[in-house]
Amino acid sequence: MAKRKIIKIIEDKCTGCGLCIPNCPEGALQIIDGKVRLISDLFCDGLGACIGHCPEGAIVIEEREAEKYDEAKVMENIVKQGKNVIKAHLLHLKGHNEQGYLREAMEFLKKKGVGIPRLDEGHGSPRGEAAGHGHACPGSMMMDFTKDKKPAPNETGTARKGGPSQLRQWPVQITLVPPFAPYFDDADLLIAADCVPFAYADFHQDFLKGKTVLVGCPKLDDIEFYKEKFTQILKLHDLKSVTYAHMEVPCCSGLIGVINKAIEESGKKVPFKEVVISIKGERLQ
Repeated sequence: MAKRKIIKIIEDKCTGCGLCIPNCPEGALQIIDGKVRLISDLFCDGLGACIGHCPEGAIVIEEREAEKYDEAKVMENIVKQGKNVIKAHLLHLKGHNEQGYLREAMEFLKKKGVGIPRLDEGHGSPRGEAAGHGHACPGSMMMDFTKDKKPAPNETGTARKGGPSQLRQWPVQITLVPPFAPYFDDADLLIAADCVPFAYADFHQDFLKGKTVLVGCPKLDDIEFYKEKFTQILKLHDLKSVTYAHMEVPCCSGLIGVINKAIEESGKKVPFKEVVISIKGERLQ
């Protein structure tokens, strides 16, 4: 066995709702004794297609000693489930740019005499995969926009008033973003309380430009989950810096200690900066 990325079920958070299971066509998850369980390391590719479908945030990615993912064993299970699941699995691999596993899967289908579905019928991107098969939600599918940052045209074909969006990735919600996402590599990370973009008029130009962003509410969401997610991101990636932009209200300040704790637990030295916005939209700090 060797260290690799693989999912982890946080048992205390899991309610056994089963929403993650249809989104793991590899068959790595089952409900046992009222909780979702990872039944075999061999079946889990560590790409986290199930994460965005857990309403409790009970699924995370960790790096640990695990048996090597076995695409052939996965395909034996996939083929039994029919052509739609086969196509969903291939699109899942394609959407995450797992070309090696994709080739293995197609070779398996050829050897077994199973027809290989076309992957270019409106499903040539992660967005298409999500929309076409229900195995990944369009709202949580990981996307990196850094290679295509052209101003979006409006209805008249001219550049959008106010300048182009500076958003570099999707999703942005802390709960939904996968900690292993490649857009965290060597990134300047912006953590923004979710009221900040509404209050501060020049959010895109002054704060978001050139940064990978996470958005959340420290009052309404699970702070302990936030700490776990931040710590994972910091451990898995070498961040250049972390900036926390928040409102002047007291509930926003609670996340400062959480971020500092996550940096400490990651064992890395990462510059941390705080920006405070007034409820009238003025930059205070």
